Amino acid sequence: MRNQSLLLLLGIASTLPGCATPAPQVDVPAQSQIERALDERYRQLTPEREDKILALDPEHVTEQDLREVLSNAPAPRIIMIQGGLLPLQVAMKSFSKFIIGLGYPEWCVRNPSDGAYSYSSFRSTSKIAGLIAGYYEKDGLRPMLLGHSLGGMQAIKALQKLAGESSPPEVWNPLTQKPEARHTIRDPLTGQTRATTNLQVCYACTLASGGLGRIIPHQWNNFNLRKIPDSVEEFTGFSIRLDVFGGDYLGFGPVNLFHATGTARVRNVRLRTGANHWTVPITEDLLQNQMDMDWINNYSPDNPPSSDPAYNDNVHILWAADVWHSIKRHWVIELQNYIRARRNHAFYQMPMNAGRIGLPVLAWERWRPAGESQSQAAPPAGETPALPGYPPNSTFPQSLLVL
Repeated sequence: MRNQSLLLLLGIASTLPGCATPAPQVDVPAQSQIERALDERYRQLTPEREDKILALDPEHVTEQDLREVLSNAPAPRIIMIQGGLLPLQVAMKSFSKFIIGLGYPEWCVRNPSDGAYSYSSFRSTSKIAGLIAGYYEKDGLRPMLLGHSLGGMQAIKALQKLAGESSPPEVWNPLTQKPEARHTIRDPLTGQTRATTNLQVCYACTLASGGLGRIIPHQWNNFNLRKIPDSVEEFTGFSIRLDVFGGDYLGFGPVNLFHATGTARVRNVRLRTGANHWTVPITEDLLQNQMDMDWINNYSPDNPPSSDPAYNDNVHILWAADVWHSIKRHWVIELQNYIRARRNHAFYQMPMNAGRIGLPVLAWERWRPAGESQSQAAPPAGETPALPGYPPNSTFPQSLLVL
């Protein structure tokens, strides 16, 4: 009984704001260096590389695909929201390093303003929703959203913000981490104005979210935790039986299952009973074990977990394999959508004042040579720019030249 009381107190303490240890200061490259490196990934989208990306099967992305096709390609930003206590923050940092080690671009995971690997679960959900809008407008790729424990509850609230279930969030600038006093963006794939309550992330997942987290004041109004709105295309909810901290009724029963309120594709995955609420995302060490990596690389959510020793010996591996499979899948799908829009739409005669990148699919700004001003880089009126692999004055659909 004494041990149970201590366990309960630890769980409550883990969700209190006073226990949310701030991330340590880290050395990061200048933002200009980070952004130039990300821009270079877009510049390398030659027609030949685009063809290779379009030929990929999103359901079966291999190590060879990552190495030969995706290694220098753009990628959707991933926003990870950690739990409250220090061990949970370390856990999400470990998972961030895990996917970076597998080939995901580092600065599409880390926060470009301070280098952090994840966001606090006490960060405003309006800010998270606003950052999603800001990243999409600048990159042309819908972000992904992952949350652990209390961070998963915040992820759901951010999705609800994007779905218009409360006041519309302001657009936040991902570089300055400040709001821009507007509630609309210019859609980078169509050029049309869209409200922040009409946006969507391509993939989201939560791990062990609920349970004692519901007692925290900023979750008291989160009655619809298991209802997933249309602001996400695909959602996976991971739960653990015998989890007092993140499971409703200890993680048993249908009350822990997530449901779509509309068109979102929702999956529910039960992790092994007894999996540790605190440490499931600690997966960085899997990179050092080839048997584990073979299991992860061969994993498909369509096939149930096998009795391989790698699965039996590691309670983290199903989480790691399933989330990594979804990340790879949506990385490819987002790039393919981006490339199709890039090929179908005009690249010129678009506004040049839409931010750091402007409209990445349609505007010349993305391909402006480093060090040149916009006026120096832009071709004369009436001409289209010479993009990588495309000849000058290439012909594009005239109906979309001016939006």
